[in-house]
Amino acid sequence: MPKFIISYVKYVDYVSTKFGRVVMYLIFLMIGALLLGAITRNIFNVPLSWTVELAQFTMAAYYILGGPYSMQMDDHVRMDLIYDRYSDKTKAKIDIFTSIFLLTYLVVLLIGSINSASYAIEYGQRKFSEWNPSMIPIKVIMVIGIFLMVLQTISIVFKDIAKAKGIDLLGDNKKSDEELEGISQ
Repeated sequence: MPKFIISYVKYVDYVSTKFGRVVMYLIFLMIGALLLGAITRNIFNVPLSWTVELAQFTMAAYYILGGPYSMQMDDHVRMDLIYDRYSDKTKAKIDIFTSIFLLTYLVVLLIGSINSASYAIEYGQRKFSEWNPSMIPIKVIMVIGIFLMVLQTISIVFKDIAKAKGIDLLGDNKKSDEELEGISQ
């Protein structure tokens, strides 16, 4: 595989890992917001309407920004009836084929999210609720997350192409740079 593909895969995997490991701590923000809402409502009889919405926004960011990391780690949900019976090379070929549909879906989703974020920014979109928060942050997070998923999907396609050819592109970080350069030639 060419060196630029190996560099691309390494870089995108690095970014996905860093984002994923930072974003995983958002779960604590969500739990804290829900806990605060429950305590103030049930103990102090002061309901805070914004806590549930903050938890919803946090969960959306957690889900969308954690997607590329989940894809990279191959921890996403996969429905398979016969997939596990195939060899790694055959699985890679199937994954390359299905990635076409995933990339198409993600590109359409990215275009829609960019339009939605542009609308939110242009018109100062707010959620119609008692708290009335701006929708701009979550819409921008949505664009970033979907863009990272597109990049990660391309990275996975490159890994699957290498696997289908019988090449271990990154060697699960066990191969040295010299060995990787040998692969690219």
